[in-house]
Amino acid sequence: MFSKKKKTINEDQSVEENANEQVNTQDEQPAADTNENTINPEQETVPELSVEEKLQQDNAALNDKYLRLFAEFDNFKRRTQKERVELLQTAGKDIIVSLLSVLDDFDRANKAMEGATDVTAVREGINLVHSKLKNLLIQKGLKEMESINTVFDTDNHEAITKIPAHTEDMKGKVIDELEKGYTLNDKVIRFAKVVVGS
Repeated sequence: MFSKKKKTINEDQSVEENANEQVNTQDEQPAADTNENTINPEQETVPELSVEEKLQQDNAALNDKYLRLFAEFDNFKRRTQKERVELLQTAGKDIIVSLLSVLDDFDRANKAMEGATDVTAVREGINLVHSKLKNLLIQKGLKEMESINTVFDTDNHEAITKIPAHTEDMKGKVIDELEKGYTLNDKVIRFAKVVVGS
């Protein structure tokens, strides 16, 4: 009887062990499944690029950068060209606007001369308009060149003719001025046409 009891205990233990093994195997299977689904960083690595592929990527990036820079420069060039054309078209605008008042004065002088009998009044009016025009141009940077009795200078003068000088010290100097020379902001814009003593 004792051996029978022992045998049933052994059978109960083996049944329990089998049940425990089945439970353990069921617990282990989902764990194995989750391991299969997760990415193991040691197993799957990003493939290393070769030197040639890296150079090709760098070349593509540099080409893209170059094309963008070229397009930006082309846009800048077009924009500055357009601004330059607009500037040239409107460069004299402020001078023209300031000269309109002088033009109005000349129109009034012409109307006054139609019925004028006093020449001195007309002369005074013309002198006023002339001085107004001159002052306006001086404000804009225009200057007259002083040429008479100065040494002939090819940078400022244009010799029309030479005549014999009256005195020895007038040789090589400007004796007469046929057309005044002008500078605009210290740059010659019209040479003085002069007669030089020889």
